[in-house]
Amino acid sequence: MPLVRHCRFTAIDFESAGAARGRTDRPVQVGLASWSAENGHFDSFVSYLHTDQPIQWAARKIHGIGPQHLADAPSLLSLWPEVKKRLAGAVVVAHGKGTEKRFLRAFPGHGFGPWVDTLLLARAAWPDLPDHSLGSLCGSHGLTAEIQALVPGKFWHDALFDAVASLALLAFLINNHPLTDQPVATLYQPDTSRWHQSKRL
Repeated sequence: MPLVRHCRFTAIDFESAGAARGRTDRPVQVGLASWSAENGHFDSFVSYLHTDQPIQWAARKIHGIGPQHLADAPSLLSLWPEVKKRLAGAVVVAHGKGTEKRFLRAFPGHGFGPWVDTLLLARAAWPDLPDHSLGSLCGSHGLTAEIQALVPGKFWHDALFDAVASLALLAFLINNHPLTDQPVATLYQPDTSRWHQSKRL
């Protein structure tokens, strides 16, 4: 089992069109970025994505993506070589991995993973915090300015900004606990029992 310091972590984030009644949600933007203990942040990628359904008002209010951003955008399937190149061999990272895993089902049998969920890691590391959303966590640990420097001109709910933010949070957690010389499997299934107990109380 490799140590954390020897792994390449690649974060992925999707922004979506929002689920209309009777229809399945579709991604409208994807962002990917990598980080390692030895090399820091590197290798970022972002693209709008073609969708055959309208962006819901509630979703657009969150991320600001409209039809004008999607004109001539590629489909997610057409980006398979790019996504495969960046995720293959990486430890895949997401904050609340459910959405990202669901949209990656567009690539059956892709084999990406193992996954590290920074939402679960944060709940295990800081169970008493009132808010474990990505923006709140990065703000409470003073990471927002660093993320803005890495992704200039972007902010929360841009797919690349959120992908880089999840890596910045992961790096902060690894360096402060410290986990660099631990087996990477330590990150896969964090113990969130204290967080669940605090929620019950």
